Amino acid sequence: MNSLYILTILCANVVLAEWLAKYRFFKSMGAALIVIITTAITANVGLIPSSSAQVPVYDGIFSYLAPLSIFFLMLKANLRSLRKAGGAMVSLFLTGSVGTILGVVLSMKLFDAEHTIGSLHYAIAGMFTGTYIGGSVNFNAVALHYGVSKDGTLFAAATAADNIITALWMIATLLVPQLLDRYYPRKKQQSTASEKELNEHLNDNESVNPMDVALLLGLGIFSIYLSQLVASTFKGVPAVLVQTTFALALAQFPAVNRLPGSRMLGLLCVYLFLAVIGAYCDIPALIHDGRLAFTLLGIITVLVLIHATVVFGIGALLKQDWDMLGIASQANIGGASSALALARSINRTDLQLPAVLVGVLGNAIGTYLGIWVAEWLR
Repeated sequence: MNSLYILTILCANVVLAEWLAKYRFFKSMGAALIVIITTAITANVGLIPSSSAQVPVYDGIFSYLAPLSIFFLMLKANLRSLRKAGGAMVSLFLTGSVGTILGVVLSMKLFDAEHTIGSLHYAIAGMFTGTYIGGSVNFNAVALHYGVSKDGTLFAAATAADNIITALWMIATLLVPQLLDRYYPRKKQQSTASEKELNEHLNDNESVNPMDVALLLGLGIFSIYLSQLVASTFKGVPAVLVQTTFALALAQFPAVNRLPGSRMLGLLCVYLFLAVIGAYCDIPALIHDGRLAFTLLGIITVLVLIHATVVFGIGALLKQDWDMLGIASQANIGGASSALALARSINRTDLQLPAVLVGVLGNAIGTYLGIWVAEWLR
């Protein structure tokens, strides 16, 4: 099948997913999951090749666009801005991260993941660690490193289970702090972050010129070359960690961190990567093996409950603000955008910027911790 035709269909599915995600019925699913589903359908009905065929376009996206997506999105992780988040928020976020790691390890053992998930159970543990500390960029980075991205059925089941629990946890973090505050009131801890500073971090109205795009692409391509060179020279060093470290180092320079277009390019690369995941997804096999999806759903449920017990338990002992606890937990489980949405929903404008900043911290450390947990369980 012609490569240009396949790439056209993949891009069309990205457009369709972004369009559908604007409507209420599909909004809760998110564009990322919609891309996987729509491409899985087009592959399973034969419009584009599935996982049974060797497709150069798919290999190119895995080899180049997926690593580029990680690099571009990491360029927004300026760690020096963390001081604006406040010590309390950062401490609670890191406590939640410890709770996530504990939850992953215990839930994997409880569900006997080695037998119920299979040989890639340790990689799934690393993916869940990464995404429930940092977000989907870490989920994808760990999946790419361990080759889970080429097992479309397993990846799709993990993504679906992740989306369900993330949505439910948003509801929980809206309700639980209010309930706790009613019976165990806490003093609200105000942040000094301003609306202007928040807008600086969240400005999506970028004006991009050819020089910006050329510079971003040049840096991104060099990051792939550098990571492959280091990984081949020093055996055992994961290429994805080399690239993550390089991106984080560059992100600390304001001239690079503020380059317009990195978020847009990163999201486009992510969507095309997820589209290929969809093409690799064998829908009949996924439906036939429904047990896998339910196992993953159970693992994540236990994982998140353990995380919540740790962060809310320690927060309660330290008499922390319930709202802050909920936002810190949401930054772990849902990422920066979910934590921001929660802060806005409960009218805590003072916690909006801290919510985004600890989410950025999660992006920075999630891949490292995800691979560490995966190797530990391996």
